[in-house]
Amino acid sequence: MPLKSPCSLFPYLIILSLIFLYQYSSLLPVHTPSSSSQSTKSSSSRSCNLFNGHWVLDPNSPKPFYDETCPFHRNAWNCLRNKRDNMGLINSWRWVPLDCHLPRIDPSQFLGLMRNRNIGFVGDSLNENFLVSFLCILRVADLGAKKWKKKGAWRGAYFPKFNVTVGYHRAVLLAKYKWQPTQPAVAVEDGLRGVYRVDVDVPADDWVNITNFYDVLVFNTGHWWGYDKFPQEKPLVFYRGGKPILPPLGMLDGLKVVLENMVSYIQREVPGEALKFWRLQSPRHFYGGDWNQNGSCLFNEPLEDFKLDLWFEPRNNGVNKEARQLNHLVEETLQGTDIRVLDLTHLSEFRADAHPAIWLGKKDAVAVWGQDCMHWCLPGVPDTWVDILTELLRTSLVTM
Repeated sequence: MPLKSPCSLFPYLIILSLIFLYQYSSLLPVHTPSSSSQSTKSSSSRSCNLFNGHWVLDPNSPKPFYDETCPFHRNAWNCLRNKRDNMGLINSWRWVPLDCHLPRIDPSQFLGLMRNRNIGFVGDSLNENFLVSFLCILRVADLGAKKWKKKGAWRGAYFPKFNVTVGYHRAVLLAKYKWQPTQPAVAVEDGLRGVYRVDVDVPADDWVNITNFYDVLVFNTGHWWGYDKFPQEKPLVFYRGGKPILPPLGMLDGLKVVLENMVSYIQREVPGEALKFWRLQSPRHFYGGDWNQNGSCLFNEPLEDFKLDLWFEPRNNGVNKEARQLNHLVEETLQGTDIRVLDLTHLSEFRADAHPAIWLGKKDAVAVWGQDCMHWCLPGVPDTWVDILTELLRTSLVTM
């Protein structure tokens, strides 16, 4: 029988080669990337949650962008100038989100991105604490930054190289409130010295006219909603449409109504293209009593994870429980709106070590006010808040 030509054998050789390759590959191990070899998600990924993670002690972490000489400091939070212990250690802890990367802010790059835009903070002194960190960091990119107090702002700065304004409007309840003293005869009768009238449907004067000025707004309230600020002899009384709400509302019910009205106002009056955030509560870290009961926060390191519920879970009825209580009301009110939740509570709950405590910069301040276990040392934890906010802004603006 004549031999087949090479051309007629070629298809058989291809088939035999493919069979051999398939059998060989089946013997090779299958490579599944382990958790350690998987790439970390970008912060722009929808599955990335910058608010969930842990603190890592990193002695090689970069130094803070600013020191005690920043002109935007507030004395009581300037822990470097006030010689607070362990400031180097406080700023060696780095927040690491779970399964994604939080980049450190690049002040020049960020201000370039925000060129010709304005950023506003509205709320109580914890938003001011946030603002001071923000201003001191941004000043690195523009040493010509000037103090700014216009449009009713409590404080702020203008960055001329980028035409960017960052301001803070103090409005501790967000709604308008006013002291109304009682007549002496009434005060003698029931101990009432007067009331604070709160108009639940009227924004405070400090921010009512700014809704068209800012391209980014960060709101908060909650730290004044307590009986230490408004005791029984000087209570809050809530009004709607100029008339008292009947039956009278308690503190938390009043807060709920204020939140509903202020969120409605923001949705109605702030332009749709503006980016709106609501910062959840900054947790306190009083141990052994409240601020006026010798409460202390002289800690050298963050709390361990298992201690958080012991300190902050409302069911445990601790002195620091109000943050989670108020967060529930805020989140419930924000549902269905385009206001983004800036949930800085959990990452801040760990940092019992990072408050001004007894280092307040004024003689006898602790004797008068107690330790400050509510605000934060600067530089410190609010610098991480800045990293998170600016990363959220960056990813929002580049996708718009």
